[in-house]
Amino acid sequence: MTHRILIADDNQANRELLEAYLSDVECEVRTAADGQETLDLVSSFQPDLILLDIMMPKRSGFEVCSQVKNDATTKHIMILMVTALNERGDIERAVDSGTDDFLSKPIERIELLQRVKNMLELKGVRDENERLRQYIQRMEDTPPDALD
Repeated sequence: MTHRILIADDNQANRELLEAYLSDVECEVRTAADGQETLDLVSSFQPDLILLDIMMPKRSGFEVCSQVKNDATTKHIMILMVTALNERGDIERAVDSGTDDFLSKPIERIELLQRVKNMLELKGVRDENERLRQYIQRMEDTPPDALD
């Protein structure tokens, strides 16, 4: 299964670096340069994971994260905030906006790859859980005589 990863950062060099780091991961990558483009791509690309910068034009990473996590159709998307901000208040705000994890710049390749791998595995487990929950719900909603 090929995963879809969206890299959202207003700095082109950062987008290119993250994309290069992900070259060993079996995934399809798209990039966005601002918060609004990120939200547009969330709808059309339907990523499994977003590597999300906080300080971006049009909409901040905090705003993007909140919007993604507060929408029932996109809340399952994993978000890894990648940021130069590392004050306690910034981290708390990232958590409050719904991020699944965060990583401070400068990015270490091995750490990024391990977090991406872990987050994609977790997403797979969550997706399978949801499929099983829906299956069980359908079985419970099916009249017993319909199962014969």
